[in-house]
Amino acid sequence: MGIFGFFSKEKKETLDKGLARTKESVFAKLTKAIIGKSRIDDRILDDLEEILITSDVGVDTTLKIIARIQKRAAADKYVTTDEMTAILREEIADLLTENQTGDMEDFSVPADRRPYVIMVVGVNGVGKTTTIGKLAYQFKKSGLNVYLGAADTFRAAAVEQLVIWSERTGVPIVKQKMGSDPASVAFDTLRSAKANQADVVIIDTAGRLHNKINLMNELTKIRQVMKKVIPDAPHEILLVLDGSTGQNAFEQARQFTAATEVNALAVTKLDGTAKGGVVIGISDHFRIPVKYIGLGEGLEDLQVFNKKAFVNSLFGE
Repeated sequence: MGIFGFFSKEKKETLDKGLARTKESVFAKLTKAIIGKSRIDDRILDDLEEILITSDVGVDTTLKIIARIQKRAAADKYVTTDEMTAILREEIADLLTENQTGDMEDFSVPADRRPYVIMVVGVNGVGKTTTIGKLAYQFKKSGLNVYLGAADTFRAAAVEQLVIWSERTGVPIVKQKMGSDPASVAFDTLRSAKANQADVVIIDTAGRLHNKINLMNELTKIRQVMKKVIPDAPHEILLVLDGSTGQNAFEQARQFTAATEVNALAVTKLDGTAKGGVVIGISDHFRIPVKYIGLGEGLEDLQVFNKKAFVNSLFGE
């Protein structure tokens, strides 16, 4: 199996297009920093450090990458440009592997957990509702029976948007009137989904960070109520982050990981930014696997994250 294996030509083209700004404006600088050089010295390492930090990889992760490069270069400081690029590619891919990030083959859920319950969290404006809609589309396309739950009852627009996605994808939705108890919506959704032998349930939640204690209490209540219907639910708490916000995405991740037990990430809007390095930094810093990345507005532009394809798209094959 080649580098991309199950990664189709169409998916690769979408990935390359979506990451083009990051590659052209940031990671291309990595090649320029080392081109024509035959020795990894302090000057090159300083240049690499600056480029990685300014690409929103993050300080801690950047220092970790630099330390790894120093260790590998200690024995033989004379390398070609291609070798240096290969080292960078390998070390970043290794970081993602250590965090169990990437390389799911498709949009699937464990066969022994049906319905598989996903609770989606994230602030307003990051593409949360759109990501839910695209997930529903992809799961249904994979032959799964999907249910949506509109538990963000504090914003009329959130419910309305999710209803539109429900209609667009042909996936049933459970909702209540504005201001209803979000936990009640989650309860009704799981009960209906279970009765109708659903494979996947996706629950939207309110995207508010104005009071972390209130957020924590609300999310905890939703989870507790879910367990009354399905004892081990939710199986996945998916945090949606806007990749174009760079370091703000780090802060959002801190807030939500403190408020609830996030165990998966979706990073959106990578097609409109040069800050694609944030995927690497967030995955490394929070030790939470990135499962999905958003590369555009189309239904097919939400991809299962493949670390090898991601790194090779940034550095070139």
